[in-house]
Amino acid sequence: MSDSLEGFRFVSADSHVNEPVELFPERMPAALRARAPHTEVIDGVPQLVVEGMRPRKMPKGLEERDDAEIDRAQAGGWDPQVRIRDQDSDGISAEVVFPTLSLQSSFSTPDPELQMALARAYNDWGAEIFGPHPDRFAVAGIVPMIDIDQACDEAKRCLDLGLRTLFLPIQVPERPYNDPAYDPFWDLASEAGVPLTFHCGTGHEPRVVRGPGGAIINYLLGAQADGPHLIMHLAASGVLDRFPKLDVITVETGSAWLAWVMTQMDEIAEKHHMWVRPKLSMKPSEFVKRQVHVTFQNDPVGIHNRVFTGVEPLLWGSDYPHPEGTWPNSRRICEEQLKGVPEEDKRAILGGTTARIFGFDH
Repeated sequence: MSDSLEGFRFVSADSHVNEPVELFPERMPAALRARAPHTEVIDGVPQLVVEGMRPRKMPKGLEERDDAEIDRAQAGGWDPQVRIRDQDSDGISAEVVFPTLSLQSSFSTPDPELQMALARAYNDWGAEIFGPHPDRFAVAGIVPMIDIDQACDEAKRCLDLGLRTLFLPIQVPERPYNDPAYDPFWDLASEAGVPLTFHCGTGHEPRVVRGPGGAIINYLLGAQADGPHLIMHLAASGVLDRFPKLDVITVETGSAWLAWVMTQMDEIAEKHHMWVRPKLSMKPSEFVKRQVHVTFQNDPVGIHNRVFTGVEPLLWGSDYPHPEGTWPNSRRICEEQLKGVPEEDKRAILGGTTARIFGFDH
């Protein structure tokens, strides 16, 4: 069996666009423009100011970066032809596009009016920029979830714009996802057949610690640990049982944890059955295998664990152009982490399942 991926179709389930900050004041209602994300010099350092989050230092200038960092800084732009060039150079056929600046800013403020204004501005822009290239891009439409009626309205609007997935915050501190109040939204998504994506580190402050070790701790505990948090809320609470057509994807959460969550949910459901509510029609792991997917960049442990999870939940994504991703070396990195994996499984993980879920096979 050859480990070469020559001739394999790569479809990234997780890529990003560096959207221009100017799109917000240009597209938001006049009364809210002053509250849009912007840069300020604080203590002599340029910082990004987003309502509801601590200021974040801006990346260092190009003159201070090495060649690889410069390549990443200049990639991920909003010119579709430039992105297609970068995809082609990395051997990528298509990608699901998430924001960068809007990744957290549309969910961080507690003001539902401002959340929705930021989301609508990005959704309109994303549809205009990428809509003419449906064979290469599936744009994730941002849907804040504080006001569920407004969320349903924006979801419908996103679908009318031609956006092919709805991007929800992975946490909503005001109302966890096991709350039945979300049922109208789950029903809408199920009937529309639109996949729901939940990117790690959204809906809450992912920088959970400061000081030594923060960069590692925050990426794992403040971001990737969001995956188990979401999946347990949806599977154990009966959401996936009540809405069997719901397709759920946790984005950039990695996949190694999935086997542990699936096996332990089953164990707990059996051993603690006298306290478990609601009573589910199947084991929690069976709902996960049927309806849940997780994206990863480089996660050989998650691939090895497919004996527990199955192949269907595993979606590869390049995370273009972020530094923790695989771009521009995706094929080499995937060849290494997929060594010994059967060809059929490779094709599903690298793009087959993603193409089906997000409509690239149409």
